[in-house]
Amino acid sequence: MAEEGKRMSPFSSGLALLLSGDKSRGTNSQKSHLISYHDDIGHQSVERTIEHILDLHHNSIHAPSHSIDTNFIRSILKDQAKRFELAHEVNNSPRKRVSLEAKNICGRFKNIRKPLLIESVAAFSSACADACVWRGKWMFEVVLETCGVQQLGWAKLSCSFTDHRGVGDDEDSYAFDGKRVTKWNKAAKSYGQPWAIGDVIGCCIDLDKGEISFYRNGSSLGVAFDGVQVSGQGDGYGFCPAVSLSDGEKCYLNFGSHPFVYPIEGFDPLQAPPPSRRFAGYLLQSLGRLLEAEALERSDSAYFHKLRRVKRFAPLKDLFDPVSRAIFSEFFGLIGNPEGQDNYPDLEYITWGPLTSFLIEVLRSQEPHDRATLDRVLDLFLQYPESDMVFQELFMALSCNCKVAPLVLTQCPYTGSYPYLALACQILRRREMMVLWWQSHDFTVSFEGFLSGKVPNKQDLKELMPTVWWPALFEDSSTRSTMALTVRMVSEAISKIEELHRQLCGLVIRFTPPGLSSQASPGSVFRSFMQNLIVRARGMDHRTASGGNPSSNVLLSLYTVILHLLSEGIGSPSDEKLGFLHRGGSRHFPQNIFFRTDLYFSSLPRIGGSVSQLLKSHKFTGKELNEVEWEEGFMESEDFRVTHSSVNKPCCCSPSEDDWVQTPRESLRYMGGATSGTSSKASCKVIPDRPQNVVAAECSTRGLTDEIEDDKPSSSDGSGSGFSYQSLNGLGSGATVTNQSLSDGSAEALGEEELLDVMLLLYYMVVAPSFRQAFYHMSQQTQSALLLDDTDKQIREKSCPEQVKRLKEARSVYHEELVDSVRHCSWYRISLFSRWKLRGMYASCMWVVDLLLVLSDSDSVFLYVPEYYVESLVDSFHALRRSEPPFVSSAVFLKQGLSSFVTFCVKHFNDPRILSADIKDVLLQSISVLVQYRDFLVVFENNQEAVERMPRGLLSAFDNRSWIPVTNILSRLCKGCGFTSSRSTDSVSSVLFQVLLRETCIHDEELFATFLNRLFNTLSWTMTEFSMSIREMQDKHNVSFALVPSLLNLEINDLVCYFNFLLLGFSLFICCMLEIVAVCFHR
Repeated sequence: MAEEGKRMSPFSSGLALLLSGDKSRGTNSQKSHLISYHDDIGHQSVERTIEHILDLHHNSIHAPSHSIDTNFIRSILKDQAKRFELAHEVNNSPRKRVSLEAKNICGRFKNIRKPLLIESVAAFSSACADACVWRGKWMFEVVLETCGVQQLGWAKLSCSFTDHRGVGDDEDSYAFDGKRVTKWNKAAKSYGQPWAIGDVIGCCIDLDKGEISFYRNGSSLGVAFDGVQVSGQGDGYGFCPAVSLSDGEKCYLNFGSHPFVYPIEGFDPLQAPPPSRRFAGYLLQSLGRLLEAEALERSDSAYFHKLRRVKRFAPLKDLFDPVSRAIFSEFFGLIGNPEGQDNYPDLEYITWGPLTSFLIEVLRSQEPHDRATLDRVLDLFLQYPESDMVFQELFMALSCNCKVAPLVLTQCPYTGSYPYLALACQILRRREMMVLWWQSHDFTVSFEGFLSGKVPNKQDLKELMPTVWWPALFEDSSTRSTMALTVRMVSEAISKIEELHRQLCGLVIRFTPPGLSSQASPGSVFRSFMQNLIVRARGMDHRTASGGNPSSNVLLSLYTVILHLLSEGIGSPSDEKLGFLHRGGSRHFPQNIFFRTDLYFSSLPRIGGSVSQLLKSHKFTGKELNEVEWEEGFMESEDFRVTHSSVNKPCCCSPSEDDWVQTPRESLRYMGGATSGTSSKASCKVIPDRPQNVVAAECSTRGLTDEIEDDKPSSSDGSGSGFSYQSLNGLGSGATVTNQSLSDGSAEALGEEELLDVMLLLYYMVVAPSFRQAFYHMSQQTQSALLLDDTDKQIREKSCPEQVKRLKEARSVYHEELVDSVRHCSWYRISLFSRWKLRGMYASCMWVVDLLLVLSDSDSVFLYVPEYYVESLVDSFHALRRSEPPFVSSAVFLKQGLSSFVTFCVKHFNDPRILSADIKDVLLQSISVLVQYRDFLVVFENNQEAVERMPRGLLSAFDNRSWIPVTNILSRLCKGCGFTSSRSTDSVSSVLFQVLLRETCIHDEELFATFLNRLFNTLSWTMTEFSMSIREMQDKHNVSFALVPSLLNLEINDLVCYFNFLLLGFSLFICCMLEIVAVCFHR
């Protein structure tokens, strides 16, 4: 089986032998000759040409008495088929299709895709396969659709499963669980590596040696169990493949129905591969040689012209049709009747194996792709009605390969899912192929597979980034340059895959299903796919907490596609139409989006509460369905207005060198990880930057769809330009929306405003958690670097050997954690912090904040705005603010485009219309963070809404829930007042807001009295809690302040916990005191 996983090269033998005269080729060990060297120069005979195409012995074909036709070629192929069948290896594997034994299932499995893509829909489901082995070496593969609690392995038929006991919980069953990194055989022991979504787990049993072992993506995890024995001979005594899945876990079981992704030498599949697989491969190779000969005859290249003068085939004009028809007749004869697909398992194996490899070799897995030859192959296939089922199976095969294909550093940038996506995109450019795909039962599953990608975990990143560097690492420059090169290569690979995702989604968006022209419109299929995927993903969140949502990678890819479409546009380079997010002037948004009643949208929480509550408390007049319109930057004064149509451009389109260009030194510093104050002398540029002349022109004369060098991914093959730049019908802004969309959104063309709505929801669901994970690893990197530096310092200072030994052990742990954090940070910077993505996020923040400010003027609409609009806006704003490397400098981050964000925060952090206290807290905390920095505080002081609303709003918002962020804000604004006054010029405070707070207290005595009452109550509470915490610590550990050194005898975790709690209480107490002093000082 090992050779099944290798790609065939249908074009390798013909041309190579033509040039070299090599007489050994073919997998069937034939001694074949291309053309005799004794023949005269000129056209070869028809017989010699057929021998070459069909890979036959020299002079094995004699001149027929009649003309060469399809039947003659088929008779030759049938003789060849006999030799292939005789060469087929014989083993003891069963011939039937292996599946799960229904009577042995405990719990409940949902069959997502026949035969063996399964999901557990019970708390714990277990099952055995209906194949049993008692001698020999066997294996099966499991593709992980989720990465939670799954127990995979082998069990005897005598094992009985329950709702709480699965594979490995019995002495006669053996299992591996990569979630908990354990092996199970009645008891659990540590074993293996953590697994991830898309991993392929090979489960192997060697009954001759009595060993069970497991493989992760082809790499051995070692022998898990030995001494495994069977108690007798026959089906009732052997071992069966067995799986146990917790609720919501999914996997794809392959017992041999298609070629293994990672075949293990010496181990056979439980389901025997069809004997026809080798002959099918031979037929496809013959087709490849036929196409090669045709290309040689047609080529105008001078090189091929010289070649033809030396050795020429017989003219193929009359030979091509009979040979190709004979090849296809035999090929489809191997697969069987299209009406009986289930009775012909050869279809799946041949399609997933020989056919997929053949088509990838035809197109070529790297650029430039041979699109012309692939189109020729497709034309030949489509002449036969049996090709429909073949291509529908092919789409599923390519989709599954996209899920499991890992990023390999040595294959960058054409690695991961790239070869399979490139083939799928090229095939689906043909409408008949798109119709076939859409009509298949697996359309949704395969589309998700195309958009998914294998996200590397800790172990994968170690292989992908073997060399790690960070600024504090004093090693030779080669380490630094190697790290930079690795990051650049991986970044290019990700960019190419993302480009193919955009091409594929563009094809689906433009597709209009046949026969539904009156009901469907461009984008309806894509809309339905997105909505169904989101509804399903939201429903699975609570079921797959341990293994992660399997749709997360798909949703993240969808977000990236939509962000690029809205930000960078889709027009041709000659089209002056800007990307939706970067168009200046008048903007509009269909408000009826908020009033849809479909399942996808109606269950989402709104700013004013649930939809059912709002419908009861607020009368619906119908005017809410009108389209709202406004001018970009309408909330800003003329003096400070920065828009896409003004002279001063926003940060996302600014030509300023200081805003856009990162020096090579800084770029590598952040990519390697800025973990300490040690400066880096890096001289390698890691993240390419946008040319200044391009950025300056984007908001004035040209479209954002221009291919920007070194920033935006592009196709290097010019032949695909017509595909990449086709316009999307119905995607222009201002598409008319009727009331029909309230009940069925599929009736309208997919508009850019609707895509923006979906993009915000996707950001809330998957992108925001990804950014939080990225910032966590960045924080861990900084902390690990500090601990490592401190440990190195202690090692140099200590003289006690025992202490030095313990410090070196700790240093090893800190070093491993730091290296792991650097790899994760580099991955997130590649996948999340691309310049074009940050640029699109910035523009979307500008767009959404203006939209929310417009809608806030109308209660009847603002109350129906989904909460994720606000949460996505705030989270993306802070992700941009904290990005590494910085998107722009803090001096212009707010001033050049996002000053309206300040307006929104100060208007709504205490808005009674916002029912969710969490959203109010988010807005209040945003203000608390921003006023810490001088550059941001200046924007607050120049913002009219902040000047008018914030002082009174802060005093009224001081309550039992929000008193901490309000205290922090007031403390920072009033820093330096009273006895806390300081002459330090670095102090960040605001004289303006101090005056405004004083005036508010003077003119609104009732508000001031209420505030003081709450403030003193809070002060009393914090002091009480502080004193009680100290007393509790003293009582628990019998420690007095006079014996502080004895605290060292306590557990370090207890000390950290108590001291952090005491510090928090003391800090809050001091803040309250300072607040009272500041207010009373002004009073």
